[in-house]
Amino acid sequence: MIHITLVCAAGMSTSMLMAKMQQSAKSKGIDVTVIAMPEEKFKTYKGQTEVLLLGPQISYLEDDLKEKYEPHGIKVAVIDMVDYGMMNGEKVLVDALALLS
Repeated sequence: MIHITLVCAAGMSTSMLMAKMQQSAKSKGIDVTVIAMPEEKFKTYKGQTEVLLLGPQISYLEDDLKEKYEPHGIKVAVIDMVDYGMMNGEKVLVDALALLS
């Protein structure tokens, strides 16, 4: 089971993307859990995460979050702006899984 967490400023748009990523994973038979939350909430989140994906609107946090979480084995990346805008869950899922390989 792979755990992917999407964070953005408010958690609204990433919720839609989360649903599309889950649909894509299910159709491909990939065992993945995708959750979405505001960036502020992630600071106190105690659940498991292998990949932390940031909405483009908070891309300025990437370096800080990489420094904080990558030493703990969490891969951090910013979601591609075009894929985010198009809500391309399949592509975002592929990109997230590629971070683990």
